Parts: sequence; C-alpha cells; structure tokens
Amino acid sequence: MENGRPAGPPEALEGVYAETVHRDAGFVMPRPHCHPYFELFYVESGSCRFFIENNLYDIYPGDFMLIPPEVFHSTRYPSGPCRRDALHFVREDLDRSVAALMPGEEGFFAAVRLFQTPEALRERIGAHFARMVGEQRLGDARSGPMLRVLLQELLLLCGRECRFLDGLPEGVHTTDRQIVQAARYISGHYMEPVKAADIAAAAGYSPNYLSRKFRRSVGLGLHEYLVFIRLQHAASQLVTTADSITDIAFRCGFSDSNYFKDAFKKSYGVTPRAYRRRL
Repeated sequence: MENGRPAGPPEALEGVYAETVHRDAGFVMPRPHCHPYFELFYVESGSCRFFIENNLYDIYPGDFMLIPPEVFHSTRYPSGPCRRDALHFVREDLDRSVAALMPGEEGFFAAVRLFQTPEALRERIGAHFARMVGEQRLGDARSGPMLRVLLQELLLLCGRECRFLDGLPEGVHTTDRQIVQAARYISGHYMEPVKAADIAAAAGYSPNYLSRKFRRSVGLGLHEYLVFIRLQHAASQLVTTADSITDIAFRCGFSDSNYFKDAFKKSYGVTPRAYRRRL
C-alpha cells in the first residue's frame, strides 16, 4: 500500500477490476485507506473484520460489503485464514437500468451496504467471481467490456436473491462495542483538545487498557485515530469551503498548521493546497 491506497487496482481505475485474495490471520493492514472508486467485497470462506465509519463489523461466508468512494476503512483477519473477493469500479461502470433495480435505486450506491447471500447461491457467486478474475488476468480487448457486463449480472443476481441489511443496524455483525463507543466519542469531539482519559471515560475502560485494545481492533492508536478523523473533516472542508487552510486546520482540532500540513500529506499523498486544486 502506498499513500493510504490499496496495492491491488491502480489509483486511476480504468474499468472494472476483479481480484481474489487469500489472507492469513497474521495479515495486518498498516492503516485505514480510501480510494476514489467503489469496492464490492465478498467473503468466500473464513471471516473478516471491517472497521468503517466508526463501527466494527465481522463478516462471514456469503456476506457482501459495498464501500463507496473516499470512505476510509481497514480490515483485520482475527479468526484465521480468509478467502475474499473484491471488485473495484466507478460510477460510469454501472448500467443505470441495473442500478435502478437495486434497493433504493441509484441511492443504493451512496452509502456503505451490507448484504447476505443465501447459502444455496454461494457456489454460484464464487464461480462468478472466478470468471471475473479470469477475465482480469486474460486482459485482452474484450476483457474490459466483459467485466462490465459481468458486474451488471452480479448486481442483478444480488438484487434478486440477497438479504439487504438497511442502515447497518446496531445488532448486526457489530462487536467490541466499547471500541465503537471510543471511536464515536472521538468523531464527536475531534475539534476539541481531546485527551486519552476523556475517550477512556466514554468507553468505560482505563486509558492504558483502551489504548492497547483499540490498536489491536482498529490498527491505530487512539491519537493516530484522532488525527485520522481530524484529517477526514479537514479534507471535506478543503473542497466544500473557501476558508483558509490555517482556519480549517484550527477548526478541525489542529493547534499547529505546519503539523496539519505534514500529517495531511502523509495520509493523502499531496499537500492540502494541492488536494483542494485537484478536487
């Protein structure tokens, strides 16, 4: 991974990209990442833990997770080996008539979605991914259009057969609620001078225990996660306001604008000014 981007598909995605990866329990994603395209993640065997939008979700065989562009997420594999598939695509790869048949129509793709495949369908879904990965490897002039057609077929099949979990409800696939409470406290107070003791009190743990547990679950320490959330909000404000970079840095909880610029470049790969120009 480089500059917070996954190592698989290229950053400037051209067409649908398909991959199948086997992860061992020891695999560690160094930090949460985001990308400028959709990711459709599917578990064939084993399990995977997602940390996304201040929630932890354990997903199992037959589970899909749809992640929209520019949503930070990370994965862990705490329960042993996992075979997982992933599709990466942009909005232009979606046939509008197909998108209109998903729950909520085109709005379906605007948020994180979790949906589950009936057990009787899982072999067929696995074979479909294998076909897409085969096309990806073939890479001839017909592979791009073929992958796009296969994406529409997969979405139509899921729309007809899968169980969709609206709004990722609290009781579904969510674990380590104290960690979630800590993450939500940080998200609600990132603009303030937050201390580890404040976060620990909100989660009901001692600061030292929470720090260790948070890092094991999320892959970041409490301070790293606080900076990560502040940077997310700053990035949003850079492209939605005309405020100065210094004002945005202070408003998002940074007390030093130079530290903010260095942290932003480390996470996003460009300076705040260049990020604003690019978007």
